[in-house]
Amino acid sequence: MAASLAFVESVLLFVLGVVIFVIGLGVSIGLHELGHLSFAKLFGVKVTQYMIGFGKTIFSFRRGETEYGVKALPLGGYISMIGMFPPKHPGERGRNASTGFYNQVVQDARTASADTVADGEENRTFYRLAPWKRIIVMFAGPFMNLVIAFVLLAIIVTGIGVQVYNVAEVSPCIPSSPSATSCVANAPESPAKAAGFKPGDIIKSIDGTPMAGWNASTDVFQKSAGKTLSVVVENNGRDRTLSVTPKATKRDVLDADGKTVVTHGVTQTHTVGVIGLTPGVTLQQQPITAVVPALGANIAAVANIVIDLPQRMVAVWNAAFGPQQRAQDSPVGLVGVGRFAGDIASSSAIPILGKVQTMLSLLASLNVALFVMNMIPLLPLDGGHIIGAIWEWIRSAFAKLFKRRDPGPVDMAKLMPITFVVIIVLGGMSLLLAYADIVKPVNLLG
Repeated sequence: MAASLAFVESVLLFVLGVVIFVIGLGVSIGLHELGHLSFAKLFGVKVTQYMIGFGKTIFSFRRGETEYGVKALPLGGYISMIGMFPPKHPGERGRNASTGFYNQVVQDARTASADTVADGEENRTFYRLAPWKRIIVMFAGPFMNLVIAFVLLAIIVTGIGVQVYNVAEVSPCIPSSPSATSCVANAPESPAKAAGFKPGDIIKSIDGTPMAGWNASTDVFQKSAGKTLSVVVENNGRDRTLSVTPKATKRDVLDADGKTVVTHGVTQTHTVGVIGLTPGVTLQQQPITAVVPALGANIAAVANIVIDLPQRMVAVWNAAFGPQQRAQDSPVGLVGVGRFAGDIASSSAIPILGKVQTMLSLLASLNVALFVMNMIPLLPLDGGHIIGAIWEWIRSAFAKLFKRRDPGPVDMAKLMPITFVVIIVLGGMSLLLAYADIVKPVNLLG
């Protein structure tokens, strides 16, 4: 009976985690589109629709000239602005193309854009905005995701704290052999205990060099057998400077997988410096100035994934349809991220504060991903419209410099065939990731 209740509780918590993620995704998409909407209306563009999701409309209402609503599939959102593309010739309305698939696609885009513009509304079209205004309208959406990520990271960094390694235990001695697990009688005091290390100490620097994590300090100690080191530690907000001399000690040689190296039946050993500390993890609050570097590191990490995306997607395909295991750093889709949220909420190994921190980190990373992906300079992504406006701005500046006629708006409709290709590619990747997240999921909790 107890086992059944525990299972039901785990399932309910998993569902709760997924629901929290879906709500967070919806809010992120809604605020993204609100960024576009606010500046479009500010600059006088007529916006006919503001929608969260795609597919069938679940509910909607109208305020003024704009219909606001939610659709069935929470995979994105959009606003509809009139006159996204200029006509081929100034003052021209939509018309049929001549011949060829390319020309037909381009003209269909122009015609669809022209059909959204009623008589007398020509000055409220998107394409008639000055390039700098179009850049602001299109950048406002991704910028909202950046703001959301900043706020979430600020809550984590300054409120909850970030995970840092600290001293969990100070050994009273250094075992006499690699296989020994306890101190023998009259064993000399460990260097760490003699130096005055205490549980909870965070190693900040060694001989003036800042330490980025436990492995960095361990590496210094191992290479400094017999050498006295000046170590700055922090505990409860107070710094102390300790002098410690690592003791030369034999330890087993480990391979890349962490296994002991055995040659001809003999365990290989080497001499390293040891002081006698056991690591632990604690949450440490950081100043607000630490938020921007954390956000920058998150953006860089997502950008690197995007740059390597073709190679990573090949690996995802091989794992999904072959015997290969899926890498821990594999890209995941919305199904995978939703599963992460469920696993976090239902895990009994993570304390409540840890669950809150991890869930906020997940939503922050999601918004960073939305920012980075939307800034890719390809239509229909926001970055595609931005790069078109920048090119128009440069072209107009050169025309003015050389006293030539302003060439007018860039004909973005000519890029519609490429847009279809981008949509097909992104859709295919989304389907592949969804399938892989189901048959070969990445386990966030190891």
